[in-house]
Amino acid sequence: MTEYFTQTLSILTILGQVSILVLFFAYLNGQEKILKFVSEKSLVFGFIIALVATLGSLTYSEIIGYDPCKLCWLQRIFIYPQTVLLGLALWKKDYSIGVYSLVLSVIGGFIAGYHYLLQVGFAPALSCDSVGYSVSCSQRFVMSYGYITIPMMALTAFMMLAVIMVVHMKYSKNKVNKINNKNYGK
Repeated sequence: MTEYFTQTLSILTILGQVSILVLFFAYLNGQEKILKFVSEKSLVFGFIIALVATLGSLTYSEIIGYDPCKLCWLQRIFIYPQTVLLGLALWKKDYSIGVYSLVLSVIGGFIAGYHYLLQVGFAPALSCDSVGYSVSCSQRFVMSYGYITIPMMALTAFMMLAVIMVVHMKYSKNKVNKINNKNYGK
């Protein structure tokens, strides 16, 4: 089960990385049709990404039994709330969520990026296991396709959320303004 689960998340990670590149090049080449589609579905995409990341994290720790390190816990702090926030925004059709998700994703992405660099040996090691209840932050439980670790999965999720929220904020301004005017009587 662990192998299948890891393989599935690894493939989703690669698809996420390809999606980030597609959106980046769509932005550079002015592909408004693609960007507007992503913007219209941004709450759905964001919720699915945050939900998969949250469920993946919980499956690794609570079902498979991988103990999270300090940096894993910090990343969880920035992804778990997004599942709830984006779910509520989707339900309420609240298009003003973008900036909140973007901030959480950027901070979480920096932590995940550092964690990944730590695991592959490019960053100085923290003594995460010195507290006594945490495994070492440099310990790798997963290595797929020669580069995908759990922090890489998290980094990809955070980057996807950040890119989608940037597109969302750029192309949903009219929706956000209409909702704000309606809600605040402007």
